[in-house]
Amino acid sequence: MRRLVGLAALALASPLAAQGGATSDRCTLQIDNVDRQGIAIERTGGTDYFAGGNVRLSCRGTRITMRSDSVASYAGNTVQFTGHVHYRDTTLTMDNDFGTYYRAAERWEGRGNVTTRNLKTGSTLTGPSLDYYRAVNGVRDTTEMYAVSRPRIQYFDKDSAADSTAAPGGSPREPYVIVADRVRIKGDDRIWAGGTVTVDRSDFAARGDSLRLDTGPANDGTLLGERPVLHGLGADSFNLSGRRLDFRLKHRELEHVIAKGDAKAVNQDWTLVADTITHDLAKRKLEHTEAWGDSIRPHATSATYEIRADSLALDSPGQHLHEARAFGKAWLGGAVDSVTKERDWLTGDTVVAEFEPHDSAGTTKSALTRLVARGSARSYHLDPDEKKKGGRPSINYARGDEIVITMKTDGSEKVDLVEVRGKVDGVQLSPSTEKPGGKPGEKPAEKPVGKAPGSR
Repeated sequence: MRRLVGLAALALASPLAAQGGATSDRCTLQIDNVDRQGIAIERTGGTDYFAGGNVRLSCRGTRITMRSDSVASYAGNTVQFTGHVHYRDTTLTMDNDFGTYYRAAERWEGRGNVTTRNLKTGSTLTGPSLDYYRAVNGVRDTTEMYAVSRPRIQYFDKDSAADSTAAPGGSPREPYVIVADRVRIKGDDRIWAGGTVTVDRSDFAARGDSLRLDTGPANDGTLLGERPVLHGLGADSFNLSGRRLDFRLKHRELEHVIAKGDAKAVNQDWTLVADTITHDLAKRKLEHTEAWGDSIRPHATSATYEIRADSLALDSPGQHLHEARAFGKAWLGGAVDSVTKERDWLTGDTVVAEFEPHDSAGTTKSALTRLVARGSARSYHLDPDEKKKGGRPSINYARGDEIVITMKTDGSEKVDLVEVRGKVDGVQLSPSTEKPGGKPGEKPAEKPVGKAPGSR
């Protein structure tokens, strides 16, 4: 039977609701406005309704509203909305071109130019497709959303709205801008994303194949993929990559990041590789780095220095290198000599390098001030011939329980004093003074050293 019905008669209640059996917060649709008369078609199992012209609906007894240019309801269980579709409830707003509501699952499908906004946090999602599952007693206790085809999310955590000016420096909180092939959002504080994931904010950019982010009680997340990477932005930028990145948040800011498996870290001072590398951050700056590993022992290189050890720690308060500590078969090498292509080096069970900020041409850099090697300490030093440019340098080799090397205070990183302590021995080799054509097999002069200069 087909009949025209006016607004007063056009109700979209399901058979269950019509019998008065709905006692939960399940949606019972009712039409609040139709500019043109609707059509009702009765059939087995229910009545279908079709209406057009500024259609406005609501869920009876709730604050859920829906608007569109036209609507088609099938027995009150599946309702389709077409043209300028707007959905509102106490949790979010959603605008799109076409929408479908499934009462049995309390699911809303938005298709075409979907834009949503979380009313609690301010988070937004835009994309071509979204499935929204409303929290309903007896069905699910937490809202869930699924989006595909690379939606773009501006993600604020659930505390951001109440604490919008608590970021470092008092500036407003920033969202995490997340883009991925597919996304799942649960509640206000959990996200899973997969397929070429990007996460951006003014202080960092992250890339990976999949993402897990929890800004709730866990305050942590994970980036996975072939080689996920976290890039710290700003003047003192850094890169951290590996086979897996785990991170921890504090007050919604990055506090700790750990790269596992073939890890690599790059910053203004060092390039570091190891099995595992961790970064600690404060006020969006790199404060502390640790590295360790068996298959890939920590190996750090800079423009001047090289460090190898079983484990390594770098202190960089304010993102300026202050101290490097190497443990277990620790080795530190200096600049490569232009003649011999060798480095001065210092080794021991533990090697500590201390740095201080030094101004150079208006730029503050970390300059080496002191080196200490402890436990089976050894040093190898090339002493250039000041009188003869390009000549072979002398070689000084020393051993002791502890070796302390103090640099000049002018920031040149040149040696000022060497102290060898404890049980000391060594050797000094000077280049041969024999002119070309000397005796075959002539050896350079050798001077044994019982105690190295400055030893105690």
